[in-house]
Amino acid sequence: MILLVPSDPLRPRRPDEHFAAEAAAARDLGITVALLDHDALPADPARAVARVPEGEDVVYRGWMVRGSHYADLARALAKRGAALRTDPLRYRRAHELPGWHDHLAPLTPRSAWTAGYDRTDFDRARAELGSGPAVLRDYTKSLKHHWDEAAFIPDVADGDAAWRVALRFRELRGADCVGGFVLREFERWRRGEVRTWWVDGECALLGPHPDTPDELPGAPDLTALTPLVRAADLRFATVDLVLAEDGGWRVVELGDGQVSDRPAAITPEQLIGALHRAG
Repeated sequence: MILLVPSDPLRPRRPDEHFAAEAAAARDLGITVALLDHDALPADPARAVARVPEGEDVVYRGWMVRGSHYADLARALAKRGAALRTDPLRYRRAHELPGWHDHLAPLTPRSAWTAGYDRTDFDRARAELGSGPAVLRDYTKSLKHHWDEAAFIPDVADGDAAWRVALRFRELRGADCVGGFVLREFERWRRGEVRTWWVDGECALLGPHPDTPDELPGAPDLTALTPLVRAADLRFATVDLVLAEDGGWRVVELGDGQVSDRPAAITPEQLIGALHRAG
């Protein structure tokens, strides 16, 4: 196994400070650590991976990248005789909501999405949900800190009001928008989230979500979730869970584990150790 982490922009021969502890934990386990020039990846993938040695099992732990850039990364590594454990197809399946939603449909809010950002497709997605409140996002991210103006839609049946929220979301996300609009049926949940970490279809670790580190709502029952995650066929993923008001566990998000933030409650040694054992 090779652990690939972003390099420090100011000290390119060192890991980015955010991932330095995981790099140190990998070295303590005898794992090779390689550095990625994250800033160079979009324009020059070959230069971005210039310091990566040959190896057939590369696990990335770093900043989010677009699905297209991840595919560029995979091709650049292949030319150097290195292969990502998570291929580009599986990365997009985990990283973008349309890739994972149907696999987890029994446990996550009903959703509809567009391909792009035009009004006609947006209205079609609204019609799929029918009526009632919804939360707006794109394929990879919501703007929950702009809840009233760019996230919450009181009633998707009100087309003009919903479109105003969509336009504001598009304005705020700008060039960072990914894929298209996603409308998610609004559900009432209790405070606090659990982030679970899955390696080859098994839950390896769980802890609080990084955004709510002091609000762990308890240990979730994974009986219903486990076969759904296994069926998604992902090498390394996270699933964020929350308690609904009726006491049932619901899926907020599935993400690729390579680009999911690690809460302090899970140590670098625990996370890297789980990946090392699977490899």
